[in-house]
Amino acid sequence: MTKAGFVSLIGRPNAGKSTLMNSLLGENIAMVSQKANATRKRSNAIVMHEETQIIFVDTPGLHEREKILNKYMLDEALKAMGDCDLIVYLAPITDSTEHYEKFLKLNNNRVKHIIVLSKIDQVKQDKLFKRIASYNQYSNKFEALIPIAIPKKIGHNELLKVISKNLPQSPFLYDPDDLTSELVRDIYAGFIREGIFENVSDEVPYEADVLIDAIEEENNIDKIFATIIIEKESQKGIIIGKGGDCIKRIGKYSREKIEILSGKKAYLDLQVVVKKGWSKDKSFLEKIGYTS
Repeated sequence: MTKAGFVSLIGRPNAGKSTLMNSLLGENIAMVSQKANATRKRSNAIVMHEETQIIFVDTPGLHEREKILNKYMLDEALKAMGDCDLIVYLAPITDSTEHYEKFLKLNNNRVKHIIVLSKIDQVKQDKLFKRIASYNQYSNKFEALIPIAIPKKIGHNELLKVISKNLPQSPFLYDPDDLTSELVRDIYAGFIREGIFENVSDEVPYEADVLIDAIEEENNIDKIFATIIIEKESQKGIIIGKGGDCIKRIGKYSREKIEILSGKKAYLDLQVVVKKGWSKDKSFLEKIGYTS
């Protein structure tokens, strides 16, 4: 009998959820950044493990609701928690149990979960044992606790094994050769946003978004036309940079990611548009895909 199910990756902002999903898949499809709250929407990766199809759902970090956009992001995470068969709660080894306690209140025993203790390669063994011990008081709450080191792929196979054990018997929900059910344009938009986060400092990345206007696929090259939306006129100059150097870096970074995924050359046309207060404009947010 085969198994299949949805597994939501949950944790605080910048816990490494997108990095873990990409690592388990073996492909970079989810946006990754060292800056918190980079992930805004749910995305998924389809990972095969023996006779089990695991659909990982990456989510925005659990955080306080402030702006309308932040509320949408939190709602995305909460919906993913409610819609899945299993939750993987990602807890960096350096965190106290405070974030986990907040998660327990939000989940309220509705969906069973596994704790993944990440970044174990960054601490000594005694620190690891102490952190594991701090979670033992909640042992009746979780199915398993698995220490991992994402860059070194330590614990990956054990994690997939435990996830498979906790998923229901089911036919495969997607073609086993598929990597994701996400639209290509959403993945490419994520790569461009990642390019902005990696090449622009301060608060500008948090007030920027990307719309893919068109994708023209040819035999040897894909042509992608995209618009970067920012909130203030002053930010336009920062995104473009002196002599266009910043927009060139963003384009180069994004294009390389696109080419690795597509296996073809890519032409990327980026335009910058100012939309004042877009992240606080509910109707505009709905127009560009942020719908509750």
